[in-house]
Amino acid sequence: MASPTDTSIAATTPTPQTRVEAAHARAVSQSANQSVDQPIGPPPAPVWLQRLSLVVLVIFCLYLGLLIAVLPWWTQMWDRNELLLQFPTLHSFLIKGWVRGLVSGLGVLDLWIGISELIHYRDYRN
Repeated sequence: MASPTDTSIAATTPTPQTRVEAAHARAVSQSANQSVDQPIGPPPAPVWLQRLSLVVLVIFCLYLGLLIAVLPWWTQMWDRNELLLQFPTLHSFLIKGWVRGLVSGLGVLDLWIGISELIHYRDYRN
C-alpha cells in the first residue's frame, strides 16, 4: 500500500503535459507583454537598396526570359550548336518541337516573374 506521503509527492511532481502547458502559458504571457510597435526580426534594408535589388532582379529576369524564350527557335544556336552535335542522342531530343515549346514556356514564365515583381513592388520602411 502507498503511504500518504507517496501520494503527495506524486501529486506535486509535474507531468510532461503540465510542463508543456506551463511553457505555453509563459510564451503567451511574454508575447502579450511585448508592445505591438516592436518589429519582429531584423530591420528592413534601406529603401535605395530595396529598389536597386528590384531593378537588378527585373533586368535579370527579363534578359534571361527573353533569351530562353527565343533561343530554341534560333536555328544557328539550337540546331547547329557544336556542343550539342557532339551528343547526338541529346541533340535529337532537343530538336523536337515540344521540347522547344517547353523551354520557350520557361522563358515566358521567367518574363512573367520579372514583370510581376515590378508591378507588385512595395517599399518596406522602418
